[in-house]
Amino acid sequence: PVNQMLAGARDTFPLIVGAAPFAIIFGTLAATAGLSFAATIGMSLFVFAGSAQFISISLIAGGTAWQIIVLTTFVVNLRHILYSTTMIPFYKNLNHLWKAVLAFGLTDETFAVAANRYYQKDGAPNKHYYNLGSMIFMYTNWNLCTLIGLLAGKSFPQISEWGLDFAMPATFIGMVIPYLISKPMWISVITAGVVSI
Repeated sequence: PVNQMLAGARDTFPLIVGAAPFAIIFGTLAATAGLSFAATIGMSLFVFAGSAQFISISLIAGGTAWQIIVLTTFVVNLRHILYSTTMIPFYKNLNHLWKAVLAFGLTDETFAVAANRYYQKDGAPNKHYYNLGSMIFMYTNWNLCTLIGLLAGKSFPQISEWGLDFAMPATFIGMVIPYLISKPMWISVITAGVVSI
């Protein structure tokens, strides 16, 4: 199990490089949006969903009603239904505690790494430990970088203007590219890119 966890953490490292600046920026922006130090740390500890956290702080800064904040973050995170549906066959024989822990840590990055590992037909046991290793590494990184962002935001008030926000799109591109194995997938991604531009 320990080797599987270490392998999960190792394979998550390239995505950590992209997520780290994103978390640092979250920490700096949360403070300017009016969140307290404790609320910012608490959001990363208990919500642990980067896009939802960014949307929440922008809505909080704008004085949006809490009901709208909840609804908006719910809609943004609907993609996790697809993630969890994909993972059902791999989690179905695990006990409730394992399911709860792995479901909590099912971020975009951990999903990309863990799903790829689960689909490998090598017969290796304990792949959920690999999933756990990825999740723990991502969770630790996110929370540590949120803290760094909070502290750096006080020392460098203009840090949010340094252009570090490029890291998140780069991370998503890095997650998607390995899965483009057929013509329809390529067409879908190219179409999405053109439409977004």
